[in-house]
Amino acid sequence: MSSRYRGASATMARPQATGCALVTGASGGIGAATALALAQDGWRCGVSFRTHAPDAEQVANQIREAGGEAVALRADVCRPADVESAFTELERVYGPVLCLVNNAAVRADALLAMMTDEQWSTVLRTDIDAVFTMCRRAVGRMVRARWGRIINISSVAGLRASAGQANYCAAKAGLIGLTRSLAVELADRGITVNAVAPGFVETRLTRDVSPEIIDHIPAGRPGTPEEVAHCVRFIASASASYLTGVTVPVDGGLSA
Repeated sequence: MSSRYRGASATMARPQATGCALVTGASGGIGAATALALAQDGWRCGVSFRTHAPDAEQVANQIREAGGEAVALRADVCRPADVESAFTELERVYGPVLCLVNNAAVRADALLAMMTDEQWSTVLRTDIDAVFTMCRRAVGRMVRARWGRIINISSVAGLRASAGQANYCAAKAGLIGLTRSLAVELADRGITVNAVAPGFVETRLTRDVSPEIIDHIPAGRPGTPEEVAHCVRFIASASASYLTGVTVPVDGGLSA
């Protein structure tokens, strides 16, 4: 094979056997559903959480009860020391993190004229800055393995305007830009970087969102965490090896 195409041969039959997956914000909602879905494909999972420890332990227990391997890890993704600790623990137990799902996110909605500096910085720090830190920590081991999956959970708010969410829209749109740039940097190393943009999915993060949004969803209903997780599961699979740098809306047509 020509050296021009050396990246095309950088595949691994079962990366699950040599590494593991790390899902942030995995104590509930999309993160929990994603960890469970990846475990069904044989991934050994780090179930990362900042709060709701009993829920995270329950997710890890569900994976173990189904015959998989999982560990719950308390980590504030905004704290580099916590990020390093989570990666180090997973590497010790399961090997390198070869699948990273950046799902942890917060909202602090307000009209711009009334938005505080803290509301702005809290959302940007969690929803985009922390993803940079997570990705930077993960890519070294992925490059050495010449295989990796980075999947960033963006939002339909990164694709269309949402009044009262300037901070959240900015962070989620920035996450799409970060995804594209990383995809180009890492494509010839056998690493794919993609984003998934959920629409209105009933989780802790959206429990205060007005139900009137359903009137604007062509599908006429909210999505489920499992529907988003199925998309992530495919992107993490070997079957998606030629899919990189894209954002996949899972939103019932809301962004259309």
